[in-house]
Amino acid sequence: MKKIFSAIGIILVSAVVFTACKNNATKPNDETKILSAADAAQYNEFQQFQEWKKQQDMQNDRMAGTTASNTGATRVVYRTKPVYRTSAPTTSTTATRKKGWSKAAKGTVIGAAGGAIAGAVINKRNRAAGAVIGGIIGGGVGYGIGRSMDKKDGRY
Repeated sequence: MKKIFSAIGIILVSAVVFTACKNNATKPNDETKILSAADAAQYNEFQQFQEWKKQQDMQNDRMAGTTASNTGATRVVYRTKPVYRTSAPTTSTTATRKKGWSKAAKGTVIGAAGGAIAGAVINKRNRAAGAVIGGIIGGGVGYGIGRSMDKKDGRY
């Protein structure tokens, strides 16, 4: 009976480890963004503002060059809405939200499973206590390693 439970436990742990380590080949690119309706409207408004500004500059240049008698009198035009966007948004429709497990989560699961197995094997007198302690330590170590990998990738 103990052999059956240990075999089932090993199979379950292996299934969790292999499921957590699955790598998706079709991950979205980090540089792709969703262009929402509000962003498109802001971009169009910005383009209109740039055209308006060019026209105003051309008019001011013409007025300054043709009227020598108009000394110091300039026309000031104020724009009521500020425009913050300085570059054109991308028009891709893929999301930037990363799907799947983070490397920290995968590391935690793998470390906890490995630590539990190692703790049960090492502590022969009380295998349950060894598995719990090993799982906690392994999970912590796995989380630390996975978290540092996530930071390198720019996930956090």
